[in-house]
Order: sequence, then C-alpha cells, then structure tokens
Amino acid sequence: MENVSNERYMTTRRERVSYWSYFVGQNIFYTIVSTYLLTYLAMIGVSMTKISAVVLIVKIWDAFNDPIFGWIFDKVKFKSGQKSLPWLKISLLAIPLTTIFMFAIPSGLDEGMKLFWFGAAYVLWDTAYTICDVPIYSMVTTMTDNLHERTRLMSTGRITSGAGSAIATAVCTFLVSEKVGVSFTLTVIMLSVVGFFTMLPICIYGQERNYHPEKEEENFSFMLMFKYLIKNKYLLIFYSGYFFSAALNTMGAVTLFASYYLFGSSIFSLLVGALTIAPSLIIALVLPKINKKIDKFVLLIWCNIISVVLGLITYFVGYKNVVAFIILTVLRSAPLSAASFLNFLFTPDCAEYGQYKTGIDAKGITFAIQTFSAKITGAISSSLAMFLLGLFKWIPVTASDFEELQRLNIQQPPEALSGLWITFILVPTIGTIIGIILYSFYKLNDKDVQIMAKYNAGEIDRETAESMLSRKY
Repeated sequence: MENVSNERYMTTRRERVSYWSYFVGQNIFYTIVSTYLLTYLAMIGVSMTKISAVVLIVKIWDAFNDPIFGWIFDKVKFKSGQKSLPWLKISLLAIPLTTIFMFAIPSGLDEGMKLFWFGAAYVLWDTAYTICDVPIYSMVTTMTDNLHERTRLMSTGRITSGAGSAIATAVCTFLVSEKVGVSFTLTVIMLSVVGFFTMLPICIYGQERNYHPEKEEENFSFMLMFKYLIKNKYLLIFYSGYFFSAALNTMGAVTLFASYYLFGSSIFSLLVGALTIAPSLIIALVLPKINKKIDKFVLLIWCNIISVVLGLITYFVGYKNVVAFIILTVLRSAPLSAASFLNFLFTPDCAEYGQYKTGIDAKGITFAIQTFSAKITGAISSSLAMFLLGLFKWIPVTASDFEELQRLNIQQPPEALSGLWITFILVPTIGTIIGIILYSFYKLNDKDVQIMAKYNAGEIDRETAESMLSRKY
C-alpha cells in the first residue's frame, strides 16, 4: 500500500491516474452527444419536433436497458475474477465507433431515413455507454474500501471529467464555428481518437482488490432487485431530485444557438466558458477538503440555492446586457461546478446504505440507476429543448457548420429568440428549484455511511454498527 497524505490508500498512484484519465475520454463522448447532437441534427434539415419524438422513443429502450444491465452486472462473474474491467474493455471500442456513427448521417438521405439512422445509432451508443458507465463508477468500491480514498477518487474524477467536457467543448465549438468551418463528422472523429486513448490506461493498469465474488448473492433475481430498490429509499429520493434538476437543464442543448443568435457568434460561448475555468477548477480542488469539515449534502443544497438566485437574476437582466451576463455566468459557474462534482458522490453512499439495509450487495443496480438517470435526463433535456424551440416558431436550418449557416444568413424571429433565452436560462433554474425541494427528504450523512461501509466489509458487527449510528435507519 502507498502512503499518501498520511492516509493508507489501497490504490497505487498509477491506478488513480488511470482511473481519472478514463473520465476525460468518457466525458468527451458524453459532451459530444449531450451538447452538440441537437445542434448537429438541427442543421441537417430535420424537423425539431420530429427529432424530439425520436429521442423520447429511443428512451423507451433506455428505460429497460440500464436496469437490465445493472442486473447483468451483478449477476455475471468473469473467470478473471474481475467485476468492472471486462466491461470497460468491451466499451473501449464500442463507444468511439457508435459516437462517430451517430454523427455521420449522409446528407443525401431523405428526412425519414435520417431519423431512422439517428434512432438506430442512438440505441447503439446508449447501449455502449451503459456498458462503461455502471462499471467505471462501481469500480471505486472494488478498488478500495477506504471511504476517504473513494471520495478522492470520485471527486478528482469529477475534475478530470470536467477536463474532458472542456476539451470537447473547446475543440468542437472552435472547429465547427463560422471562423473555421470543419464539419461535425470530422470533428467528432478527431475527438473520438482522443477519447479512446484517455480511456485505455485503466484497462491496462486497473486492479479490483476489494471484490469478493464468493460473498455475492448467488440467486440474484429480479424480485430481489425490486426488493432492494424499494428498500433503498435514499437512492430513490436523491435521484428523484436529480431527475428534475437535470431533465430541465436545457442550457447545454442550446448553448451554440444561444451563442450565435443571442450574442452574435458561436465562439462567444467558448470565450465565456474559458472565463469559468478558474472558479470551476478552484472549487474542484478545495471541495474534498471542505467536505472533510462539512457534510456534502449540506454543500449540495447551498450550491443549488446560490445557483438558483444567480440564475433568476441572469434571466431578468437579459441577454442584451452582455457584460452583466458574463459576470453572472462566471459567478454562477462556481456553485454549478460544485453541485456537478458532488452529485456523483452520493451513489456509493446509497450503495452502502442499500447493502446495510437489505443485506443485498447490488452495486450494479445502484450505479445503473445513476447511469439511467444521467442518460434519460440528458435525452429529456435535449428533447425538451427541441420541443420548446419548435413551440416558439424556430425556423429549421440546413448547414454542415456555422460558417455555412452564416453564409446562408438565416434569421430567427423575435418570438424564437425569446423562447431560446427562456430555454437557455429560465427552464434550468426552475429544474434546480424542484430538485432542492425533493432533496430535502434525503437524511443520509457521511459519518453514518462510513459506519455502514465498515459493517458491510465485515469489520464490525451489526450491534456495534447500530450503536455508532447517529439515528436509526
């Protein structure tokens, strides 16, 4: 074991770096799809309302896909004695290939065939992403049983995932802008190569030393899965709040259009994004230290409250006051980044609580809920954004990049621009308000989770654990 910061860590430095590197690539792909897919589809001459309908239809598959894979993940035992790594190796090629496929719709196809191509590609990508997302998050529990080490792995993973998103955002926004004019397809191919090589190291250097297949439930049925989910109330409470907050987060889906039509250039979002890097990075670096003194749930609630206040101010100030918009966006980036980092720290806690409460070790199902929530909310937010733009009389465009869009000089009516501003700022703020209300029912704290983890690992007995908990669960 390596001694780091006076703590006994089970993982090596190379493992941790490999684990963090994976999130760079994973979030390159996630950002490409969640942020730029709508813009790409809106620029190949397909109706906004039809695209939103296809996205929701595809999500019917997703509704079954994630829980089924979570069950498979808990059920399957590989001869290698590994839990997560075999799945990560499968996804290593599957994610880049399906991402490229989704952004390579031939321009000569009619609208119906374009929608069919998109639907088929989205199903394949969604499946490939599920195969990676549950294992990479669940792997933190098989790498170590040290709660602080898990927190460091997860919190730093949020920093590197942010780096992946930043890389995808910067490269894609710049290359497809009216200043450069590279096609979406070629841009996605280049980013996919980068994503592949950053996801590769964990498949080589990762170790799962805290995985004990002999202790797992041998007859893990769908009935047990259902029983586990029903009794894991804090998992359901937390992700109900996350669902509304993320599903109404339509900002990312319309960022490029907002930048181009409201602020005069698609590059504007890149410049504003560059200004938010410093506060976001500072928050990410100090958050683990703050979390040692303040429970992460308290931090999450306050970050959401601050972002709501700043969001409402931004909406009423309006987009014509560019300086005020930039200042408010930079200020808002700190609580938004903190909330983003904190969100994914709760799933391991819910996994420990679920095992403590039911005696069922079902980390795959627990992390499948996280994956399902992230993907379904991403699809809903994109679909909702497209629906809202269509509702506000958005004029469809056909262009391979913003250089061509500028050349075509397609203007949007005032009603559409008003709807774009509502979709960009107000709708996400309303989602956060609903999330805060639902989060208020979450009562699981960090100290109790550490005690539950010790009991689940067999370090203390039930009676000792119950005597140490701050309340009865």
